[in-house]
Amino acid sequence: MNVRTTLAIVFTSLALLFTAGCAVTRGQETVGAYVDDTAITTAVKSRFVENKTVDAAAISVETLNGTVMLSGFAKNTSEKLTAETIARGVKGVKAVKNEIAIRP
Repeated sequence: MNVRTTLAIVFTSLALLFTAGCAVTRGQETVGAYVDDTAITTAVKSRFVENKTVDAAAISVETLNGTVMLSGFAKNTSEKLTAETIARGVKGVKAVKNEIAIRP
């Protein structure tokens, strides 16, 4: 009986040790920050889809601690600026880094 209890404790401890590290990624402080960033990214992407002047498929959105990074390609300067304006209008966005390149 003692061997079973010891093995159960060891396996449970190992499982907790390895799964606890999976909760937070990309240097974020809390799971809540990760969830907030995911919500921001989803909101920005959905607004891109709703807007007919922004090609949502050509622009990538990543969020880290409330800072949104836009990358990809735009047809013109107007599309690039519109994407940035849309991203800035999403609740929870602290800053926007616009790295969208304009196709020649």
